[in-house]
Amino acid sequence: MKFRTAAFIASASLAFLSIAWGQDRMPPIPADKMSDAQKKAVADVQSGPFQVAGPLIPLLRDPKLATEVYALAAYFRTDNPLGTRLTELAILLVARDWTQQFEWNSHYSRAVQAGLKPETINAIAEGRRPTGMPEDEEIVYDFCTELRQNKAVSDATYARALRKLGESGVVDLTVLNGTYVTLAMVLNMSRAPVPNPQAPPLRALP
Repeated sequence: MKFRTAAFIASASLAFLSIAWGQDRMPPIPADKMSDAQKKAVADVQSGPFQVAGPLIPLLRDPKLATEVYALAAYFRTDNPLGTRLTELAILLVARDWTQQFEWNSHYSRAVQAGLKPETINAIAEGRRPTGMPEDEEIVYDFCTELRQNKAVSDATYARALRKLGESGVVDLTVLNGTYVTLAMVLNMSRAPVPNPQAPPLRALP
């Protein structure tokens, strides 16, 4: 019975993703069709924490840009001062805002492993403000939400973020949002599929 339920959920998830996206506009480029610059970009990306998947596939149409964008993403994966938990929180907020299925699917399990509460993640998925967040998560949530919705950050929210994260953390949080908005835009534009759904798909919000 459990197997049938899991199979049904997986089937429903795949059907939802197929309906939501339509046909992939920029499928993978066969290796024998890649230019030298594209092959170098793939090698550069594979030398870091990422695989050839998701936004890299459409970005390879401009291999120099692909390398630069992925250098930023690699920085946020491994070196930024925010830490994994707050980084993943910010990324999930971007994915929810753009209803970006690949981004959400890729970062859902990372967010859980980093220590975000399931109820926090579920609230974000449903478009609700989570309750019971620790102070640092509240600060990141408010900062990211204002930045996306208002295209600015209020003095009060800025001051709280500055006290908690410092100037470098505030700058990193801002650029983190911009980087993952860029990736979400590329993924939505290209209708990149989610090849291995691991998380419940995002539903369209009203």
